[in-house]
Amino acid sequence: MFPGPRAYAQERNGGLAEGCMEESTQSAMTAGEPLTGEDMPEPPPEVVEAAREAPDHWLALVDLTWQGEGPPPLWALIGQWRSGPTGEIEEWRDNPEYRPSPQMLEWSEPADPVDRAVQLAATGYGPGQDVTEALARAEVSVLVTATGTPLAAASPEGTPVIPVYTSEGYLESVGRLLYDRRPVADLVDQLPPGHALYLNPTGPVSMLVDTEELRAALAGTSAQAPEGAREAAANGALRPGTGAGGAEPVGGGRAIGKPARAATGSTVVGAGLAGGTVVRARR
Repeated sequence: MFPGPRAYAQERNGGLAEGCMEESTQSAMTAGEPLTGEDMPEPPPEVVEAAREAPDHWLALVDLTWQGEGPPPLWALIGQWRSGPTGEIEEWRDNPEYRPSPQMLEWSEPADPVDRAVQLAATGYGPGQDVTEALARAEVSVLVTATGTPLAAASPEGTPVIPVYTSEGYLESVGRLLYDRRPVADLVDQLPPGHALYLNPTGPVSMLVDTEELRAALAGTSAQAPEGAREAAANGALRPGTGAGGAEPVGGGRAIGKPARAATGSTVVGAGLAGGTVVRARR
């Protein structure tokens, strides 16, 4: 069942994987600090059972967000247990190269397809291209002035942005501010020069989207926004924010956030509100 000393057990529902690790992967995995006894995390029942059937083996734990074929990449392995000669778990080692997925980071469930693509891209479990493609087909809420102009702001790193919100939950966190809901296909034509879209700055992870890449995605998609939504945007159907108040001014303030870890295919810009992370989407 476990061919050789580099075997790892896998059952999709339990987070283990079956196959043969690359030599470089196994070498990197064993570089972690060994933990034994009470310091070792408690193995789940399926690991205990696998250890009994495969004494003197490494049993790697896979982040279930990774859904690829074949052996999982090094960055998707949480760590590994070592079974002893009698089949008992004797040791645990964290994988220093592991990238936690949104689920392991305990981020909230994605509110919509764009939010899901952002979370996966930010953690390296999905390509940045998925963000622009999902966004090109979406409607978003945008804060506006009393005349309907999209409200400009700046990211924590000082990048000029137009904040947009893909779900009502993220919008409500902003407070009582005037907003409008528009198809992204219409909004990109209303952006001030040099401004990027800033997705969900109140969410668990935020992302800056380059407008040129978004325009390319819009040109390549055949999906059309609902006619009613386009008419509402054209007519300037402005909507008050949450609460009883109407339009309220946006006050100034210092940048909020901290440097964020880079994700594959992304450039780190900074961190969003509420301790979240912001990255720049790239193809």
